[in-house]
Amino acid sequence: MKVSERIEELRREMDAEGIDIYIVPTADYHHSEYVGEYFKARQFLTGFTGSAGTAVFTQGKAGLWTDGRYFIQAEKELEGSGVILHRMGESGTDTMEEFLEKELPRGGTIGFDGRTIGFNEGSRFEEIAREKGGSIRYSRDLAGRVWRERPPLPREKAFLLDTCYSGEDTSSKLARIREKMADLRADVQILSSLDDIAWMLNIRGNDVAYCPLVLAYALVYKNHVELYADAEKFDDDIREEFAKNSVCLFPYDGIYEAVRRFGKGDAILLDPERTSYALCRNIPDGAEIIEAQNPQILMKSVKNDTEAANLRRAHLKDGVAQTRFMYWLKKNIGKIPMTERSVSAKLEEFRAQQDGYIGASFEPISAFGEHGAIVHYSAARESDAGLEEGRLLLMDTGGHYWEGSTDITRTFALGEVNYEEKEHFTLVARAMLRLAYTVFLHGCTGANLDCIAREVFWKERLNFNHGTGHGVGYLMNIHEDPVNFRWREGRTPAQRLEKNMVITDEPGIYIEGSHGIRLENELLVQEDAENEYGQFMRFEILTCAPLDLDAILPEKMSGDERMMLNRYHESVYERISPFLEKDERDWLREYTRPV
Repeated sequence: MKVSERIEELRREMDAEGIDIYIVPTADYHHSEYVGEYFKARQFLTGFTGSAGTAVFTQGKAGLWTDGRYFIQAEKELEGSGVILHRMGESGTDTMEEFLEKELPRGGTIGFDGRTIGFNEGSRFEEIAREKGGSIRYSRDLAGRVWRERPPLPREKAFLLDTCYSGEDTSSKLARIREKMADLRADVQILSSLDDIAWMLNIRGNDVAYCPLVLAYALVYKNHVELYADAEKFDDDIREEFAKNSVCLFPYDGIYEAVRRFGKGDAILLDPERTSYALCRNIPDGAEIIEAQNPQILMKSVKNDTEAANLRRAHLKDGVAQTRFMYWLKKNIGKIPMTERSVSAKLEEFRAQQDGYIGASFEPISAFGEHGAIVHYSAARESDAGLEEGRLLLMDTGGHYWEGSTDITRTFALGEVNYEEKEHFTLVARAMLRLAYTVFLHGCTGANLDCIAREVFWKERLNFNHGTGHGVGYLMNIHEDPVNFRWREGRTPAQRLEKNMVITDEPGIYIEGSHGIRLENELLVQEDAENEYGQFMRFEILTCAPLDLDAILPEKMSGDERMMLNRYHESVYERISPFLEKDERDWLREYTRPV
């Protein structure tokens, strides 16, 4: 069935239900960053395969809203589908809310599956409908009706994360959470965000693509926890841990019946940014709702000392794999056939050789030449470009290890590349290094520091259309709230940087039709000197892999910037070389030489 045929069938379902506008987000019932195959309804209806975007359908129009990471990809994938791309953040482009306001007729109805829409977003849709004298319907999964061959929900087994990896047992975490609940005078917390549940209970699973999480809901009470999940996923060891902490299992879909039992006198803590509209609307009116950020979010973003030590080990393993891959790539380019997908598989092979490797931490990006300008490019069979000398290869990849998760981007010069590409590569390297080696006062946020990286771009009247960095979870989501490097502040106040937070440093430049360059290291926030001016902070660079000196123009760097590069490369050689064969070690010495 073609995309246009799927949309027409959806419109017939809308007409039968009396729905004028239907919204399909990229979301599961838990607002996960990535979604499993069962939840890819937006992709099914539009043909757009990017991991972020919302589709909106009327009887005469179909639109997709996505951000700057996906503009080029979306243009190509939507061609001929009848779905119009709306470029979020660009002047002259209506927001989705503005589109709804214009298109919803007086007395009309907005429809969506309320399990896939967040409470705050659903409330905005509700307000738009009310202003037009209309209504909403949030219990209609129309996409599911059209998608007759929809995959089943996953039934993968969960596994337990021992305290030698987590650094804190569940009882301690629950005690801290309940202290926050007491401060907020809450009797119970509704929890539907999978990473928060996984962190709290020290469990991991395989229910979400690239994120080792378990589909579940939780109700956290003062003396027990109710976990709503497929009981078949948990073995005897996990059930024993659950029993120790008074965690009781209930069927996954039972969460709605559970929240409908709340009533007058119940004070319920929930995070409106991480709870679905349907779940919130099933809570009876008599209950008191306390809206606040899940306490688990900040707790898990501040890694404990055990997690920090483990992360150093994970990045060392990842650095060995990355360095061995770079050596292989440099020695074999032009000698053996290579494609975007084959070199991605080769890097995965090197990672798999490392002890404790579990799997990829996100969908790998392997982008040759002009494909590098597509920020979240994914090489499919039909687009799998052959590699050749004289161009750049951008690879954004990562791995999950028992000791934590990694996220690294390297851009490689395949043979000799042109001067402009070297200029751009050097610019990106300068930006990354300047941010990595900055010193700042405690209390700064990522918004305060983002300009340290962007300044060198802005002086050249250039920019990159994505954040400079994001938080990273511990064997969990590779993108983790609440920290980031962004020059534009979002809806919520920026989070100050605390000791043992992990954040990426990944500036880039993207020249459509020519090339893309991104370089990314992970940083661990550390305390520095404390004096009469306050507590100073710095970053420890966790990522341990060389930058490609074949693409560096030292004369375009300041003395301080060259010193930063040499300092980083000296550290890479000292840490990685003991794990390499002699020929690899000799090669690494050359590729970490002082400039």
